[in-house]
Amino acid sequence: MRLIDRLRFQLEKYGLDVSYRIANRLGIPARNVRLFFIYLSFPTLGLSFILYIMLAFALRIKDMVRGKRPDIFDL
Repeated sequence: MRLIDRLRFQLEKYGLDVSYRIANRLGIPARNVRLFFIYLSFPTLGLSFILYIMLAFALRIKDMVRGKRPDIFDL
């Protein structure tokens, strides 16, 4: 359990430091920067899911239009 606590401490220390430094440079509270990254993650995940569905639909349409040709040995 000690290893997990050290890992968590390191991630919190250096992970939150990034948003803190960005906030200092922009002159805004770090909380707003963290919220911005959280809110930005929702559309990007949604966009990738929508892209996946569109590609799956396009492949399904391509297979339906193209169809499988009968082989000479199937006769």
